[in-house]
Amino acid sequence: MKINKLISFGLILAVVVSCKQEVITLEDPTVTPPVTPAKGSADFTKFVAIGNSLTAGFQAGALFNEGQANSLPKIMATQFATVGGGAFNQPDINSVNGFNSSSSNLATGVIRGRLVLFDPDGPTGPRGAGPAAAGTSGVPAPFNTADLPTPFAGNKTTLNNFAVPGILLGQCLTPLTGGPSTGNPAFNGLYARFASNPGTSTIIGDALAAQPTFFLFDLGNNDVLGYATTGGSGAVPITSTAAFQGQYTAAMTALLTNPTVKGVVGNIPDVTTIPFFRTVLWNAIPMDAATATAVNSGFAGYNAVLDAIKGNAGLLGLLGTTGAALDARKVSFSASSTNEIVIVDKTLPNLGPALDALLSAGGITSTQRAQLASYQQIREANSGDLITLSAGGILGTTVGGNPLLVNGVSVPLADQFVLLPSEITACREAVTAFNAIIKSAADNSNNRVAFADLNAAFTNLVTTRAAVFNGVTITPSFVPPTGAFSEDGVHPNSRGYAFMANIFIAAINAKFGATVPLSDLSKYKGTGLPVNP
Repeated sequence: MKINKLISFGLILAVVVSCKQEVITLEDPTVTPPVTPAKGSADFTKFVAIGNSLTAGFQAGALFNEGQANSLPKIMATQFATVGGGAFNQPDINSVNGFNSSSSNLATGVIRGRLVLFDPDGPTGPRGAGPAAAGTSGVPAPFNTADLPTPFAGNKTTLNNFAVPGILLGQCLTPLTGGPSTGNPAFNGLYARFASNPGTSTIIGDALAAQPTFFLFDLGNNDVLGYATTGGSGAVPITSTAAFQGQYTAAMTALLTNPTVKGVVGNIPDVTTIPFFRTVLWNAIPMDAATATAVNSGFAGYNAVLDAIKGNAGLLGLLGTTGAALDARKVSFSASSTNEIVIVDKTLPNLGPALDALLSAGGITSTQRAQLASYQQIREANSGDLITLSAGGILGTTVGGNPLLVNGVSVPLADQFVLLPSEITACREAVTAFNAIIKSAADNSNNRVAFADLNAAFTNLVTTRAAVFNGVTITPSFVPPTGAFSEDGVHPNSRGYAFMANIFIAAINAKFGATVPLSDLSKYKGTGLPVNP
């Protein structure tokens, strides 16, 4: 069966083309008269930023020159310059395409840079465009080059941006983030490259040594995001609320040691609403009638075993399930462009004990038992599941070149590629708890810290599907020309960072009686159009 060709073709379309822009009715934006810039009670003379990838300028899966030049705090500093803000120096990466740590493999010599949208057969071909890792054979020059990060060669004592991609909240407080590089899970080479004293200094200590008059503190997102983007598989846990509380309190106490310093903090948007979870659809499997018939024959034995268990009260009791629940686990395909993806659901009762009982009673053979080993906790996906963007790279591909083993069809999509309903709930509960801690810290800062409600702003963008600023439309996707996110589906693009900067600036203006001008989104680039061979 040539299943993989049919499915792969459909999934290429599903990744980007299926999330084509809807027709959106927009109202003309309200024009407000200009105001005279003023700093209010804040002092932006020495502005420093502490954060993770969202503050470092990371986008499209990498840290690279253009992304850094349009980082969130850099955009804010540009606006602060109108009210007395000084220079804003960053630990320049000096790389056009950067280094993509997620899709690179140093052991095999595969070094890849930023992601791009790539249309492999050109604008007139039938295949759609999807995110591609620079450095793969299919991506044309100059997008197929990358650079390993090197130590920062500039003056570390003049830095303003102390954001480090990939760090958790607690990593800003420990010297282990800077070293040693081996046997140390806290190590982050992107901090070590500009740390004042790697292995001894801390991120927050270096930031305080810069003697800020105003700070941006935007950490905590990764304390839930890592769990989400790995499908709640357990590879990356959610930080406990107690740990988050202690770490956030320690960070804010350090930042407010100087009684004249003021700042702004941002809360955490709902990580389950980003394009990383909203691009590959749960019913993204296209299939014609002949292929559906062939695939269904492969699942006939599995479905028959479910019926056998359903008809045996003892086996139902052994599994603690019901016949209706087993019916919901059956797999069936049809001639359609929207068949459900077959997934592993670790929350389902494991069929193993029932299969062993059937084998012992002669209800199935040992061969059948072995064949059903990978189907013990599977079902078809539904609208309550979120499929990761990373799944788009394997859905419809074959395992070992075997056309009978197709990922997402005959081979269930693994746990790390799916966020189940219970895992979505876990993410949202953590975000709610963390955001309460962040809001409380700002509220109890003796009026020295402004609170930027990023969660509300991004939720509103997702709900309304579009917004207009400075004559340009932005949408919560990475689809050009309106998408506010970059090609990785997690981080904003330059225009998206300008949108974020304005949320912070508006909060600062409201808190400190300032009139810092908002950034002009039309001056910042969105996600680029697909490149061609």
